[in-house]
Amino acid sequence: MESIAVIDFETTGVSPAQARATEIGVAIIEDGRIVDRYQSLMNSGAWVPPFIEQLTGISNAMLRKAPPSEQVMNEVADFIGERPLLAHNASFDQKFWDAELARVRRRRAQPFACSLLLSRRLLPEAPSHKLGNLNAWAGLPDTGRAHRALADAEMAANLTLHLFGLLRERHGRHQADHAFLCQLQNLSAAKVRALLAAA
Repeated sequence: MESIAVIDFETTGVSPAQARATEIGVAIIEDGRIVDRYQSLMNSGAWVPPFIEQLTGISNAMLRKAPPSEQVMNEVADFIGERPLLAHNASFDQKFWDAELARVRRRRAQPFACSLLLSRRLLPEAPSHKLGNLNAWAGLPDTGRAHRALADAEMAANLTLHLFGLLRERHGRHQADHAFLCQLQNLSAAKVRALLAAA
């Protein structure tokens, strides 16, 4: 299996137009397992609202001691390199990844896959497709506190490895790669069945 960077941001809000990232976690998956990790708080000078602090456990005091967001984004972009990207609910993380990269005059070259969309295609029977609920339902490892970036990145990584396993075992897709995931996540349920039947 190719190397994929699974990322997760914690932020001060839902849109990079009004919010900033406070933490990033990355889990690199390759050959069926997590092989490397990156995690850092990031100080952009943004204020963390009380409800976000309660949700994530990340306080303004913690961020004052954190490295500057510019330093973190350059480090994590170098750490990831050209690996394709994946996140759970990737539309959220992609917006922040692109916005924070732009602040350090860098640009994303690789596509994002989304484990939320993929789980809806491959696990339609799951009662919930929220990351923590889905991982608990599938019996995947507990990675620590939810709404902390590395724990959530590792949860999404474990889920992605589980989905690769389903593609192999249920559908005979032994050569599925990131490009195939991107193709699969954008199809309707009927077209997904047709694509998987063509294995």
